[in-house]
Amino acid sequence: MQFQLCLFFLLCFSPILKAQQIKGQFLNNQSEKVSDVLVYIGDGQVHSHSQLDGRFTLEKVEIGDTLRTQRLAYESLFYIIQAEDFSQELNFTLATAAIELKQISIRGNVNTFSQIAQVDIASKPINNSQEILRKVPGLMIGQHAGGGKAEQIFLRGFDIDHGTDISINVDGMPVNMVSHAHGQGYADLHFLIPETVDQIDFGKGPYYADQGNFTTAGYVNFSTKDVLERSSIGLEFGQFNHQRLVGLFKLLENQPKQDAYLATEFMLNDGPFESPQQFSRFNIMGKYTARLSNRERLEIGLSHFQSQWNASGQIPQRLVDQGVISRFGSVDDTEGGFTDRTNINLEHSKSISDQLFVKTNAFFSRYNFELYSNFTFFLEDPVNGDQIRQGENRQLFGLQTTFNNRLTNDLELNYGLGFRYDAIDNNELSRSLNRQTTLEQLALGDVDELNVFSFVDAQIEVGNWRFNPGLRLDGFNFNYQDDLQENYTSLADQALKLSPKLNIFYQANPDWQYFLKAGRSFHSNDTRVVVQRETAQTLPAAYGLDLGTVWKPRPNLWLHAALWYLDSEQEFVYVGDAGIVEPSGRSHRKGIDLGMRLQLSPEWMIHSDVNYANARAINEPRGAQYIPLAPDWTSTGGINYRGTQAWSAGLNYRYMNIRPANEDFSIAAQGYFIVDANVAYDFGPLGIGLTVENLFDQDWNEAQFATESRLSQEDESVEEIHFTPGTPFFLKASLQYRF
Repeated sequence: MQFQLCLFFLLCFSPILKAQQIKGQFLNNQSEKVSDVLVYIGDGQVHSHSQLDGRFTLEKVEIGDTLRTQRLAYESLFYIIQAEDFSQELNFTLATAAIELKQISIRGNVNTFSQIAQVDIASKPINNSQEILRKVPGLMIGQHAGGGKAEQIFLRGFDIDHGTDISINVDGMPVNMVSHAHGQGYADLHFLIPETVDQIDFGKGPYYADQGNFTTAGYVNFSTKDVLERSSIGLEFGQFNHQRLVGLFKLLENQPKQDAYLATEFMLNDGPFESPQQFSRFNIMGKYTARLSNRERLEIGLSHFQSQWNASGQIPQRLVDQGVISRFGSVDDTEGGFTDRTNINLEHSKSISDQLFVKTNAFFSRYNFELYSNFTFFLEDPVNGDQIRQGENRQLFGLQTTFNNRLTNDLELNYGLGFRYDAIDNNELSRSLNRQTTLEQLALGDVDELNVFSFVDAQIEVGNWRFNPGLRLDGFNFNYQDDLQENYTSLADQALKLSPKLNIFYQANPDWQYFLKAGRSFHSNDTRVVVQRETAQTLPAAYGLDLGTVWKPRPNLWLHAALWYLDSEQEFVYVGDAGIVEPSGRSHRKGIDLGMRLQLSPEWMIHSDVNYANARAINEPRGAQYIPLAPDWTSTGGINYRGTQAWSAGLNYRYMNIRPANEDFSIAAQGYFIVDANVAYDFGPLGIGLTVENLFDQDWNEAQFATESRLSQEDESVEEIHFTPGTPFFLKASLQYRF
């Protein structure tokens, strides 16, 4: 009887005695917490990952199991579980390592695409502001003011203009400007110094509960470095009077719980244009990080940016064809502008317990903008011309708190709430002359826009399946005061939007994952659209679906494929250049994304992304369903070398196919295939480099629009392609000293 009772209790409690739980934390050599470390046993069926505080919990572990880790930029760790490990928190120090493709994991809920962005940065570092957004596979950009304006963005069949349907953030602070004088979502990223970028997190489609306004085609989040390994000073000089000075200075030494650095950038460039741009940009940024305790951390970021420029504008194709002007000539070279932005950003994070982690981000921006443009020349005003002025003064406030709650090894909750408030004064559109005289004010008013939000999502693992349901609630309050009315006129509206999401992942084996993503978001509307609308919905819905796979058939080969679909109920846009609401009805987009990364050796990396999108308006006459400037085929790729010794080099291309410039494709925007090259060599602390943009000196158009214009000597207007020429062969050299 006693033997039977002992056997009974042994059988009942043997799972508890054998399979237990261990807890631990990952740090690097600088005692920094390391998040997103995949920690697993055996073939990975038992796995977990470290949170933002570096802590992890791993269940179903037995004595003698071998704990393994996998994390980009760190060496793998192997540790045999001992009996005493179940009663204490383990502390592991991970050794840093050169970034390699074999370190990428496609298990758990770590974003494999953001890991790929890190690989791309390591193989070809970001060295100019245009390269920052190009690190997102499938995202194309175009600049049509010589670096002064925010770039025009293209992604998944969207001409996103300057940011209407993509959310962009830096260290948790939004870049997009709601109800901007030049257009909704205007995202000027030029306050971000390229050398300070540490990580790029991105996702395509409307599938992410923690991503809100503007997240239709996707989101891009940039994180700046917390710590500098050492200080550096860099100098660039090249054709077209290109000069750039950049400095990164480590401010604190031998402070185990504090880090601080200062980064600054000054840039001059005249561009290849016959009328020099006289472009100048100044950036300064400081960041301080303090580890208040083993479980608490504070980051403070301060930055100021200002830029001014002249521009040659978009020129009509007919003048170039007739030989009246060259590709780099101009019709009105009095275009240009000025902008500045000052940011204060605070981030506080704390581990409340082993299961609960809280992060709060608060930010403030003061922003000024002034832009002079002339797209139609003498179409509206045959005497003075059609130059317009757009301007605004803005204050931006925001706060977001996010909770990460790991309830069990197989269940994790993420939830949060926050707000964003924009107070915009003197939001203006005027007719002007020579950037000096105001001829007529077309629109002038003050905008107040408040967005309050909350979200929740879960990560649920059941065997080889992972389910990620989510729900987001956005509330908006829109106010516009029209200062051109004789009597006080204030227009207001409110809107509430519930956005459900569901992502499903199936792990076929440790190196092969399938996914199905579904979600609803909304097309973000300008306040002036909302309060003046006749048929426009306040927040028209956008529905998305992705079906795809990520596969690593070999440790040095990463493959990705996805079929996707996006349906938009309505796309009304406030056209800042004309002060009107431009209607657009329902549309759908569908396509395929393909990606490949192949590491031939620790030094050589090949990368390629091919993207196709079919974008069409619904309920429009047959043959008139094209969405202007929406790209179909795009591709980027190249081969890069980063030696363990002193040499590095790269050859990279970007391609965009010919695409419709108007609804019936009677006017086409020309495509391009551009190749860039770079080579660099380090002499100890000193580095030199050469970069060539447009290696084969191709004639290409960076920005193109179907525009109706009239010249001073013309009797009738002409609608045709107006373009900003792309950079010709452009050679620049760099010199850097690290200390």
